[in-house]
Amino acid sequence: MIALGQFNYIIVVVLMMLGFYILISQGNLVKKVVGLNIFQTSVIIFYVSTAKIVGGTAPILIGMESHGSDDHGSADAHLEGGADAAAHTPDVAALLGDTLAGAAEAAGHAVAGAGDILYSNPLPHVLMLTAIVVGVATMSLAFALTVRIKEAYGTIEDDEITVMDMES
Repeated sequence: MIALGQFNYIIVVVLMMLGFYILISQGNLVKKVVGLNIFQTSVIIFYVSTAKIVGGTAPILIGMESHGSDDHGSADAHLEGGADAAAHTPDVAALLGDTLAGAAEAAGHAVAGAGDILYSNPLPHVLMLTAIVVGVATMSLAFALTVRIKEAYGTIEDDEITVMDMES
């Protein structure tokens, strides 16, 4: 029996093969564009599925911690304080640790942060959102070219267009 944890990967493979089959087996240009769109959808589902970490939460900052004992309570006091402001600068080692944790997240690894909270990496989701936008633009361009080909050749069948090009 198939485990439910692998169900999304089976869907990805089925969609990918279906889209690839439609792309190579059909002579109709509209069907080829639809097959390419199905193939792209399977890749997007794959990336989003692999990016989710079970038990992970979104890396959202809720509040900022205070560095040291600050009686002033405003950012303007740090600008006026001179030497007092130097005592409230962030720790370089802490910033470097945050940077390394961000690099590990960007590489696709879960990072245990403050209080051992497990964070999911949002980067693949953002990249797939961009891929969706590029895919819609590409599909629109492909359909516009298909309309133009229909006007020029009178057909959208790939083999008929090839025969017309060979004759002229």
